[in-house]
Amino acid sequence: MTTMTLPAVPTDGLARYFREIWAFPVLEPEEEYMLAQRWREHGDVDAAHRLVTSHLRLVAKIAMKYRSYGLPVSDLLSEGNIGLMRAVKKFEPDRGFRLATYAMWWIKAAITEYILKSWSLVRMGTMAAQKKLFFSLRRIKSQMDILESGELLPEQSKSLARKLKVSEQDVIDMNRRMASRDVSLNAPVVEDESVALQDTLVDDSPSPEALLAERQDSAVRGGMLRKAIAQLPERERHILIERRLKDDPVTLEDLGKQYGISRERVRQLEARAFERVRKLVNEAARVPAVA
Repeated sequence: MTTMTLPAVPTDGLARYFREIWAFPVLEPEEEYMLAQRWREHGDVDAAHRLVTSHLRLVAKIAMKYRSYGLPVSDLLSEGNIGLMRAVKKFEPDRGFRLATYAMWWIKAAITEYILKSWSLVRMGTMAAQKKLFFSLRRIKSQMDILESGELLPEQSKSLARKLKVSEQDVIDMNRRMASRDVSLNAPVVEDESVALQDTLVDDSPSPEALLAERQDSAVRGGMLRKAIAQLPERERHILIERRLKDDPVTLEDLGKQYGISRERVRQLEARAFERVRKLVNEAARVPAVA
């Protein structure tokens, strides 16, 4: 997307930034549709700018939900803004849903990807169950009224493990990692401000339009992944599927026995296959850099 000027995200003192972005007017459906058409059909940067700025408050609301992971709020906002600009670039108004519905997925994806990279958890992002555990543990604890930080009681860890479909040890280990990062929802967003964190949260209940948008995007990404995996040599493809795409991964030792190679060689083939697929998917989904 062509360069556009947005309010600068400060590294401290976010109150002024929040006041600036909340000053941008919310677009009516007809106006949003007109602007989106001008951007898609004519490359009107002013139209794209209005689409982006009118949704910066959505980025802020979503970003604040991830504040408890202990990362700088300014970084979460910046990453979310990049996701928003990518959403505007790809938005198709004729599909019948609002930009906010479509952009929500891109904003969350950009922020969660940043969180995963920043935390550098062992094997984080390589297994669906572990990623689910990382982003769901606090939510499930809240639903079960397990709000305190610190060590879990045995019955709590067992219940959480059942709900998340992971081992008790996985729950215990993740809870210990996250215990020091818990933040009260009553904490102010910024110092000396009356706005509390809970006041910035948005409803996570998906609308039919949100579900449709997510299904469509998931289908596209799923197709990219299948095409990328299909380009791998047969042995690497099988190892990658067994190790990365199964809920219950096959062990390195078992795959080593199957192919008559060492556990370390299996690990190397797995890593090489994963890197090849990651590169192919990124190339297929590449979005021009946002200036």
